[in-house]
Amino acid sequence: MSLQDIYKKAGVVMKPAAMKIGKLYSQQPHSGAGDFNLSRADGVQTRINKHGLIETVANNEPRLSYDIVDGKVSDCPHLLLEPSRSNYLQRAEEFSNSYWTKYNSSISPDETVAPDGAVAADKLVENTVNTQHEMGRAFGFTSGVTYTVSVFAKSSERNLQIRGGNTNTFPANSNFDLSNGTIQSTSLGAAYIEDYGNGWYRCMVKATAAASSTTNVNFRLVEGSSSTYTGDGSSGVFLWGAQSEIGLYPTSYIPTSGSTEARQADACNGSGNSETFNDSEGVLFAELEAFVDIDVTNRYISIANSAGSNHINIQYRTSGSNFRIYQNGVGSSNLVYFEDLDLTDNLKIAVKYGASSSEYVLYVNGVKKTIKSSFVATAMSGLSELKFLYGGGGNPWYGKVKELTVINEALTDEQLQLLTTP
Repeated sequence: MSLQDIYKKAGVVMKPAAMKIGKLYSQQPHSGAGDFNLSRADGVQTRINKHGLIETVANNEPRLSYDIVDGKVSDCPHLLLEPSRSNYLQRAEEFSNSYWTKYNSSISPDETVAPDGAVAADKLVENTVNTQHEMGRAFGFTSGVTYTVSVFAKSSERNLQIRGGNTNTFPANSNFDLSNGTIQSTSLGAAYIEDYGNGWYRCMVKATAAASSTTNVNFRLVEGSSSTYTGDGSSGVFLWGAQSEIGLYPTSYIPTSGSTEARQADACNGSGNSETFNDSEGVLFAELEAFVDIDVTNRYISIANSAGSNHINIQYRTSGSNFRIYQNGVGSSNLVYFEDLDLTDNLKIAVKYGASSSEYVLYVNGVKKTIKSSFVATAMSGLSELKFLYGGGGNPWYGKVKELTVINEALTDEQLQLLTTP
């Protein structure tokens, strides 16, 4: 049986492709019963469009965003679902503004094309003194809270360092090689770099504040690998889109222009009805990457009845075994499977369900998993909704979704392997 034949058995197929405000269309069923409702309250939100440019989207508009891999835009979008975040750097693109303090440096505004396609990227330019050349902005950190700071940077003549002004408060210090798109060194905190194409990289540092105090986030020029040197008065780095947020990872860019800006959480649910799904047997399939953060222990995707009493859940969590499958609850007897996985990888997950425990089968990226021996299946009835929530409600799932599908017939192991093989 081909993949095409498998999809003929589907109750719902959602591969992000078409949408309108408040609605994400499914490919099946054609009646529209499988369409998802998307809501996101007021706030500033962005996506990467098919041209690889960052653009803002309207409230309640599903964010069909494209990955950029090695500087090239992917062929197909994913549905981007993120928690609420705020950008605390209030002049994210206006580095010439007095909001930013320049130390032995200056800003030449609107020097080159930014990642949003506008000629809006500024250049941080060194002076001729033998010292450190940087700009920064102070704001209050809270001890024990993890912050992620990021900026889009492009090499002109220099490399870039991101660090806390007082590293006893914000212990972050990393150098980024903008010619090669690599992390040159990290002495404090953790560092990441992503290629956005056209010479642009998103440079990011993460650290947990060690004190409740006010200090700078600094963007410092680096000559070679040295941050102290005699400048020539003209060399520097192009910068755009600075962001400081609370969390374990950087989320999509949140533009600011004079105040802290928030992006509210995405909510995507409501696919299907009582006629869409088969209660007695089927397969729940997802292709996705998860965003794992500190804000909540568990996150879910589920197919459930309207009362939330019958459901199958794909769960990720921040403690214990981080990937789990549950049926009709989250007790030990409801646990179908658990394992530690790298949830930030692209995973293809297929859960076959039925009336008895022996009918449950799980495949992840083409590999069959052993179902937990103590799992006891219970009957399900009235399955009516596919959603990015726990079956009984709450704990929404966040990440990148390439597909969410329900097959209304049990599949063979061969078919499950075909469906999930990367």
